[in-house]
Amino acid sequence: MPLTVFNFKAGINKEETDYSNENGWVDGNFIRFRKGRPEKIGGWERLTSSTFFGSARALHSWISLGGSRYLGIGTTQKYYVEEGQAYNDITPIRATTTNGITFSATNGSSTITATDSSHGAVTGDFLTIAGAVSLGGLVTAAVLNQEYQILLVTGANTFTITAKDTSGNIVTANSSDNSNGGSGVDGVYQINSGLDVYVPSTGFGVNAWGAGTYGSTSAITATGQLRLWTHDNFGENLIINPRGGGIYRWVENNGLSVRALELNGISGANLVPTVALQVITSETDRHLIVLGADPISSGSRTGVIDPMLVAFSETENELQFEPLATNSAGSVRLSSGSLIVGGIKSRQETLIWTDTSLYSMNFIGPPLTFALNLINEGAGLIGPKAAANSPTGVYFMSKNSFYYYNGSVQKLPCSVQDYVFNDLNLAQAFKCHTAVDAEFSEVWFFYPSLEDGTDEISRYTIYNYEEKTWSIGSMVRFSWLDAGIEDKPRAAGRVSGSNLIYLHETGYNDDQSSMDNVFIESADIDLADGDTFTFIKKIIPDVKFDTTLGVQNSPAINAVIKRRNYPGESLTTDSTTQITPTTTFGGLRTRTRQMVIRFESDDDNTLDVNKKDYKWRIGNTRLDIQASGRRG
Repeated sequence: MPLTVFNFKAGINKEETDYSNENGWVDGNFIRFRKGRPEKIGGWERLTSSTFFGSARALHSWISLGGSRYLGIGTTQKYYVEEGQAYNDITPIRATTTNGITFSATNGSSTITATDSSHGAVTGDFLTIAGAVSLGGLVTAAVLNQEYQILLVTGANTFTITAKDTSGNIVTANSSDNSNGGSGVDGVYQINSGLDVYVPSTGFGVNAWGAGTYGSTSAITATGQLRLWTHDNFGENLIINPRGGGIYRWVENNGLSVRALELNGISGANLVPTVALQVITSETDRHLIVLGADPISSGSRTGVIDPMLVAFSETENELQFEPLATNSAGSVRLSSGSLIVGGIKSRQETLIWTDTSLYSMNFIGPPLTFALNLINEGAGLIGPKAAANSPTGVYFMSKNSFYYYNGSVQKLPCSVQDYVFNDLNLAQAFKCHTAVDAEFSEVWFFYPSLEDGTDEISRYTIYNYEEKTWSIGSMVRFSWLDAGIEDKPRAAGRVSGSNLIYLHETGYNDDQSSMDNVFIESADIDLADGDTFTFIKKIIPDVKFDTTLGVQNSPAINAVIKRRNYPGESLTTDSTTQITPTTTFGGLRTRTRQMVIRFESDDDNTLDVNKKDYKWRIGNTRLDIQASGRRG
């Protein structure tokens, strides 16, 4: 019989059965749809070889008045400002001890016990030690007087560190290390580290057995919860807030060697909230908006978060929060829901989500300053980072659906709905984040997968808002920032335990390696509704390869035929042929009632150069198919 042309429908569809979705795609990885055709996504490379501490779950870029380009990076352990590919630590200071720390060491051990009365630290915190003298042996003054991460908090007055030299190499104490470091030891403690895991409730499980609130009910603080930062500019300065913690300001004019300072401790501060869930700067009127602020009582802040309170400063003054008849500072409490989950700036409004609802906050001027309108009940936000602005509107993720907002809330029709939400690890819901790749008209929803079992972001689904198609895949990214100030999107990831920032849509590789496990797989195909066996003899591919300019290689992918006779049977891989830019046809041999065609990266290619620096795009595929007898 003549060649059969297969023009597959755009998008991944997992809502239909494999058989009913004939001429459609059912699975894929590292694939996007552009102009209706599937193609390999763009690659990524690391911004710099430098690394940093902690999972970076928040990114924010801006340009100073002097033209300096900055990237704010909020991690589970620190806050950095990247400039010129250097990560500058501006993590705020929590406490300082003067002439109050002593040490003890054990012969043959690298663990040093530090004693500091009421230190207030938690395991994983960072402190900088100064003024110590040698313990008498290998633990010298140079070993002690540097920044350390606390290994373990062993009591209210003690903790341990691992001795290291100035290059980071472990130092082991000897029998001469029997001094205490002297009487002039100072310690500068950075703010408490947060968790790298989401705690969905208070009480049991919040801390280790016998520690903190284990077995009791108490409010989750910044140290007992997944560390998520929010950040925004107030002019060229940076306002930062670890969720559940204090509000801090980094002043650009002070330089990158100066840390951020707590806002309520700065000269001129008046009733600035001491704790918050999120900070946002309003656009035209320039108010600092604080979501989940602590309320004012008897002329001062209570220090306890009101999870539904929205406070805002005087216009053009991030330090003035006292509501007066002569200013525009104030606050308002939301009523629908139990907790403010997150908010973002949108076109001429600030959107605020609770766990059940969406509000629009608009500047209206005195005497009320802002109006808050309830837009929708029933479409809450799954996590603080699960909403993103796009050129066409705001996209967000709830606990059971994807939504779109552009004046009203609309549920997105989704062809991978059950696939995503049945696999969504709700125990780590606050790790979910939404990203935009405007160059390709895409919204990416990143989520932790139950099937993967890592309790970490491991999968994504992509929605193309111009073509209304969906695709899926696996990728570990803790946060994402679309191109804008910079030419390419930036995303935070991890490789071999090192935390990095990647430049996406850069080349076609997985950093320094080939991008493997790229594939797209069709639904079941049959002939005459499966009434006959079919015999496939060959494939005439329609594949476009794009190679990085200046690279000499031989691109290739594989076309794979899988077969089964009934929908309830498992697929069997039957035939594979390699496709290159010069392939005219590929020989395939299989006899079956139903078949699946899969295009995949040539991961077993023996030459690494032929696996890198190119992408591929699938057009109309032709197969030589013949009837081969009636079915039994």
